[in-house]
Amino acid sequence: MEEEPVGPPPLRESNRLRVIQALQILGVTSRADVARHTGLSRSTVSTIIAALQAEGIVVDRDADGRAAAGGGRPPAPIALYPAAGLAIGIDFGKRHLAVALADLSHELLAEEWCEMPDDYDACTGMERAAELVELVLGAAGAERGRVLGVGMGLPGPVHRSGVVGSSAILPGWAGTQAAERMSDLLGMEVWLRNDANLGALAEATWGAGRGATTLVYLKLATGIGAGIVIGGRMFDGAGGTAGEIGHTSLDETGDICRCGSRGCLETYASGAAIAALLSRSLGEPLSLEDVMQRAVDGDPGSRRALADAGRHIGAAVADLCNLVNPERIIVGGSMAVAGDVLLDPLREAVGLRAIPSAAEDVEIVLGELGERAELLGAVALVLHEAGPAWSGPAPAVKKATATR
Repeated sequence: MEEEPVGPPPLRESNRLRVIQALQILGVTSRADVARHTGLSRSTVSTIIAALQAEGIVVDRDADGRAAAGGGRPPAPIALYPAAGLAIGIDFGKRHLAVALADLSHELLAEEWCEMPDDYDACTGMERAAELVELVLGAAGAERGRVLGVGMGLPGPVHRSGVVGSSAILPGWAGTQAAERMSDLLGMEVWLRNDANLGALAEATWGAGRGATTLVYLKLATGIGAGIVIGGRMFDGAGGTAGEIGHTSLDETGDICRCGSRGCLETYASGAAIAALLSRSLGEPLSLEDVMQRAVDGDPGSRRALADAGRHIGAAVADLCNLVNPERIIVGGSMAVAGDVLLDPLREAVGLRAIPSAAEDVEIVLGELGERAELLGAVALVLHEAGPAWSGPAPAVKKATATR
């Protein structure tokens, strides 16, 4: 018997899945925001949400005392039934590893952090991450079958093929098919991105980037990276390595960078470069954490080094403003604790070097999510990339206390 050809789903089912996907991405939100996100009419969204509420897939949420922008009664917030699906985020840092579990209403259910040895290899990192995944699932009393997938972030270039680039901050990961190996280890679908891209996604979803259609997140730490969000979605470029601003060449006769080029921004303004510079000047080994603490305490040498770094970063950011014309640049990473010591020279350099219209359009601010930005971005990655969860009510997931 000849099979009937499989065609596109009916429009009604297609719109239903669009609404579920929007709720998955937006978390606790309003019908009006869902309509804006999907491009569907408010009446269509209201009809679909009413049907989803009858099925138990969408639930009402407390307004938390929020006031409407124009005064009066606030819009009634809604969300997907929290236990209908779960998302796991994994953040691999230079010396840390963090894992988080969240539900479909964007509530964080469990979180685990641990210190890692310097330059740990891929096998060590992924085996430890798998242990932490089991810990967060157990702490929340969550079923593995409810997990939509795992978002994973690494400090360095990540190609669209899934291969970690050779200039990664963690050299033991270079050439690794990290997403594939992590997926085999966990038995779950895994999406992998550069950590700066995840920081951008997190700040756009929950932090200083809310409401901005075009933004850049700068992760200033041991290395320097940028994540770009355009129209609410990450911009990865042709191969997945967009945003490697740390390898913008400032001086073609400068020091050789770990990427093989000369005079890259990272050789002048990264946390590693600043710590090495001050260590030579002071005749004692200093870490980036030492430099940041000295700057906060008022040490003039540390503050000068950070101000110089801000000017160098601003020169590269000015070029980015001319090309992308973002409305907001968000500064995160461990160097962000320097605040205006770093940001004022950065803003000044952008004002001097970017074309006037681009400089006027952009607002340069500190991130709101701190050291958790990349971890939360890994969670957000799952909510964006996984297909819409449309299963009905499931047993409630027990909330657990996050540990560090």
